[in-house]
Amino acid sequence: MHRKNYWRSLAALAMAACIMSVSAGSMSVAAQEATESERIKIGSDFSKREKEEMDTEETETETESEAQKENASDQKIGNLIGTTELLEEKDQQSLPDISAVAENVMPSIVAITNAGVETISYYGTEYQMDSESTGSGIIVGKNDSELLIATNQHVVEGAEELTVCFTVDAEDKDKLVPAQVKGTDSTWDLAVIAVNLSDISEDVAGKIKVAQMGDSDQTEVGEYAVAIGNALGYGQSVTFGIISALNREISVSTNNGVVTNPMIQTDAAINFGNSGGALLNLKGELIGINSAKAAETGVEGMGYAIPVNTAKPIIEDLMNQVTRTKVRAEDAGALGLVPVDVSEEARQIYNIPTGAFVYELTEGSAAEKAGIREGDIIVKLDKTGISSKSELLDRMQYYAAGETVAVTVKRSGSDGYEEKVIEVELGKKSDLPGYQNSAQDDSDTQDSEEETEGSDNSQDGEGYQDWYDFGGRGQIPFSDGNGDLGDLFRYFGF
Repeated sequence: MHRKNYWRSLAALAMAACIMSVSAGSMSVAAQEATESERIKIGSDFSKREKEEMDTEETETETESEAQKENASDQKIGNLIGTTELLEEKDQQSLPDISAVAENVMPSIVAITNAGVETISYYGTEYQMDSESTGSGIIVGKNDSELLIATNQHVVEGAEELTVCFTVDAEDKDKLVPAQVKGTDSTWDLAVIAVNLSDISEDVAGKIKVAQMGDSDQTEVGEYAVAIGNALGYGQSVTFGIISALNREISVSTNNGVVTNPMIQTDAAINFGNSGGALLNLKGELIGINSAKAAETGVEGMGYAIPVNTAKPIIEDLMNQVTRTKVRAEDAGALGLVPVDVSEEARQIYNIPTGAFVYELTEGSAAEKAGIREGDIIVKLDKTGISSKSELLDRMQYYAAGETVAVTVKRSGSDGYEEKVIEVELGKKSDLPGYQNSAQDDSDTQDSEEETEGSDNSQDGEGYQDWYDFGGRGQIPFSDGNGDLGDLFRYFGF
């Protein structure tokens, strides 16, 4: 009985254990299912977040890729931009000692004094007054009887008397040597003057030198430059700087108008009196002829020189011209015409060449017989350039009656202005109507100037109302009351 109950109890316990095991298993499965379900839910959320993160990463990757491309492009451009190189120690030059240049070249530079008569135009009337100016020159050669010196035309224009002081004689400023104008070129503002060798002492002749010509085409911006000249008329002085620029288009005002040419710019000081002086490289070679400076208020260190490669052929041509001296008034030759200056405004409006405009011809004169016409522009007398009335009259003082002179004119035609060279046998100035042998009668036109003084331009409200002043000769009508330019066209051969 008891044994039977024992086995029953044992069986019950076993069944209970089995039930518990099954329950535990069921619970384990349920828990597993719940965990798996939770895992799926969490996994779903994870996948969504992962996708967003991946999208963000892709966007960032694309942005980074574009940035990398831009950086690569910038880097490519950057690689093309060079960096200044550090100079080797041997190339790092200190400022040079230019004393050797100055000592070597100074004997080639002269001081020029121009004592002359300056003509001033005031309301159509010309006045003359004594004047004296100073400049510089460069010894460029010699012939059998002359020492030849290059300078600027504006240094010697209007000269009644030219004198030269050699640098080696600088301590004795009273020891001046006379000089004559050999030739000028108004286009480039160049001139050559001559000093008779017989006027130079042996002591001075043994010290002066001919300047060495350089090659301005080889000049580079930034190179050192030395300027020597008669600054402010105080005697020769030396300044130092660099080449600031090349081929600067510079307009220079002279008594004969405005000249515009490409120049060398330097910050070596070029002051009044330096005109015609030398611009040199460190070898002592001439690379330019000092000509102008920027004179505006507040502007410093802007001087200009004519490149020697440009000046050289012009100077050589002028050196080979015949040196002339002024003839006596009673022997003076004459063309027999009335020259006038054309205003700058009229030149620009009507494209008129620079020169002396032939306003009127004297009947039966040398010019008329040779074929010169009213309206012609005289641009050369022999080989000397003519850019104004005063320049023509000045050059005529060196020609005697009976001489034959080559007059180059520009004549208006259907295709513009045509250049002609006309040989003229000069007549006697004393044979011209109204000629008076006096100091005041220094042109072919003095007798006719009075005819136009005090004239009433209004013409009582009729005819010519607007007039243009073409120098001391008088006035040329610019337009009539109806605005027609017919008379002006007739004057200029249109």
